[in-house]
Amino acid sequence: MSQLLKISLPDGSVREMPEGSTPADVAAAIGPGLAKAAIAARVDGELRDIMRPFEGDAQLALVTARDEADALELARHDFAHVLAEAVQSLFPGTQITFGPSTDDGFYYDFAPAERPFTDEDLPAIEAEMRRIIAADLPLVREVWSRSDLIARWQAAGESFKAEWAAELPDDEELTVYWSGEPGRPGAWMDMCRGPHLASTGKLDPNAFKLTRVSGAYWRGDQRNPQLSRIYGTGWLNKKQLDAHLVRLEEAAKRDHRKIGAEMDLFHLQAEAHGSVFWHPRGFVIYRALEAYMRRRLDAAGYLEVKTPQVMDARQWEQSGHWGKYRENMFVIPDEVPNTEDEGPVVSNDAAWMALKPMNCPAHVLIFRQGIKSYRDLPLRLAEMGCCHRNEPHGALHGLMRVRQFTQDDAHIFCREDQLVDEIAKFCDLLDVVYKDLGFGDYAIKLALRPENRFGTDEMWDWSEQSMRDAVAATGRNTPEWGWEELPGEGAFYAPKLEFHLTDAIGRTWQVGTIQTDTVLPERLDASYIAEDGNRHRPIMLHRAILGSYERFIGILIEHYAGKFPLWLAPVQAVVATIVSDADDYAHEVVAALQAAGIRVETDTRNEKINYKVREHSVGRVPNILVVGKQEAEKRTVALRRLGEQQQQFLSLDEVVAMLKDEALPPDLKG
Repeated sequence: MSQLLKISLPDGSVREMPEGSTPADVAAAIGPGLAKAAIAARVDGELRDIMRPFEGDAQLALVTARDEADALELARHDFAHVLAEAVQSLFPGTQITFGPSTDDGFYYDFAPAERPFTDEDLPAIEAEMRRIIAADLPLVREVWSRSDLIARWQAAGESFKAEWAAELPDDEELTVYWSGEPGRPGAWMDMCRGPHLASTGKLDPNAFKLTRVSGAYWRGDQRNPQLSRIYGTGWLNKKQLDAHLVRLEEAAKRDHRKIGAEMDLFHLQAEAHGSVFWHPRGFVIYRALEAYMRRRLDAAGYLEVKTPQVMDARQWEQSGHWGKYRENMFVIPDEVPNTEDEGPVVSNDAAWMALKPMNCPAHVLIFRQGIKSYRDLPLRLAEMGCCHRNEPHGALHGLMRVRQFTQDDAHIFCREDQLVDEIAKFCDLLDVVYKDLGFGDYAIKLALRPENRFGTDEMWDWSEQSMRDAVAATGRNTPEWGWEELPGEGAFYAPKLEFHLTDAIGRTWQVGTIQTDTVLPERLDASYIAEDGNRHRPIMLHRAILGSYERFIGILIEHYAGKFPLWLAPVQAVVATIVSDADDYAHEVVAALQAAGIRVETDTRNEKINYKVREHSVGRVPNILVVGKQEAEKRTVALRRLGEQQQQFLSLDEVVAMLKDEALPPDLKG
């Protein structure tokens, strides 16, 4: 007689099941409705295949489509596998590599046998994927030995998979999933940790779309072979897919690179990979945002500093960045190189320096100048610091990911008893800034200790709990604020709070952050004289609200679709004439607006007024003041607001007073 397993359910009940039972068997025992709805299971907290047998007594929670996060992860993982099977079916000889799920879909990297894939291949691949889904093939998990799996991949000509299998940890269980009955003709296999749905037929064939093809390097290293990466988006049903495609269409309209060109804000070019050429109008936005942030920081008690761009490598070694971050740093020799026909030549004994990728070590050096007392703390040092990070060319993306950027950076040096209050004050400051900039909806997440880290467990325990206490003190550790803890996602030296904005079309952006740090003050020997007369280490808080000006302006462009609030608009008004007889009056209107601090331009070209209005509307000018002979005689204007059909007829004094008030930055309004 076989032993019965005790399976505990979320409602507190316990089901006794025979050995060899699966979560699917439990679902069937409960009822046919649940048996049909269940798609996977959490066994002792681990997400698993619904057909995988229990290994002993267990806690069980059945997963259905109502558990959307888990269901989407499973579906996207399955879509990636079906994609790989479809490609190998249509293009024999193609090697497979990796195929993970993503935030809104999936991708798979391939090594084609003949030519790179193109977007023209996608319709045929989609059709083959739907055939595989319609076949409702079982997805079956098997455990293989390392030697057998490597031999299998080598025999099949799958050199990438064989290489990866050989490098997986010795203690890791190696699993494969079959699409179809294992080992039978036509069955397809991939190496994968899982889990998966029970069969391909559990996917909705109308809930996915392949979106594009791009190049990628094996294991992300440009020294390795180039692969073809096929992207797709996958959902639980067609309704979700259609809603996502509408969002993608709206996102394409809002692309900051497209709008930036239409509004003449900035450009990028190969002569300075990953660095922004700000045009006059774009730099107006930059300066307005920078001035606003300076006023907010001044009011919050920050002291602004400026630190060097280049520092000796020994400083970066001492801080720990040289060992942890060197591959992302631009390194330069500390000497004037000789030159030959082949280019500059550096001697072997040159000392090394690096362009700073962050400001924190330099701020510690400022803190160390002179003796600090406990009465001097907290000391809040802010810097609009220009930094450089050596991002791969393929990872660069407009303003969103660059190599040269300016952080709205600050570091707070404080005592232990001040820590919770300082974090809480930062949360309040960040809240004001985000709401002023049009982001009332954001989530707060706590990123906890990573596996590879500096510091003791006691330090991490204290730092993480201090963050929890600070957020609780502000009342923001609730589901309404998106409060969540993220195990393993902290920095190597400290836990951090992350602030995730939601934009106008529902996308989220991780922007602001604050981190506690006891490691860097220790490594760089920062101290203060405490009340007991002894030297103590300060706590160092790394914090940013915008993250970087470049990326945040890119987010603002897309959030507002270029239709900025008036205080940020690069051109706040255009005075356009109907007839040349109104030119003199137009200049008078412009002078009055400029005297009131309005950024205004004149359009007296010999063009029809509808043409002028259309052109300035494309340029997202928020206010067009139309003047003709009649307006000149009455000293009035016809005001057209961007996006509105109706005009307002106002006196010159009225329009100047109104726009002056509307153009005030939010922190300067009464």
